[in-house]
Formats: sequence, C-alpha cells, structure tokens
Amino acid sequence: MSEAEFNLLLDAVHDAIILQDLAPVPEEQFVPRSWSFDATPKAANDNGGAWPLLPFPDGWYAAC
Repeated sequence: MSEAEFNLLLDAVHDAIILQDLAPVPEEQFVPRSWSFDATPKAANDNGGAWPLLPFPDGWYAAC
C-alpha cells in the first residue's frame, strides 16, 4: 500500500466517523400527544371551596 492510498483510507475512515456522529438518533417510541391548555389543573389538596377567614385572637399579630 502506498502512502497516497493510506492517506485516502484514513480520509475515508475519518469521514465515516464524522458522518456517524452527525447522524440523527432515532427517538424511541415517539407518540404524538394533544396538549390542552384551556383547563386549569385541579390542585392536589383541593377540598371543594374557599376556607373561611379566621382572624387572629386579640393581642396576636402576624409579622414577617
């Protein structure tokens, strides 16, 4: 094998490796889904209504 043939072989191997890295990776079991953003999700702790306002007892204050 001559040096020129060896260089052509190296170029072919290099191109094969580069093209293999650029090939798209197939997605596994891609299933298109329809997304609906119209409905607001229900909270996990939703117990059906607003809680009543319970004021602090006299002499108690809320502070941050």
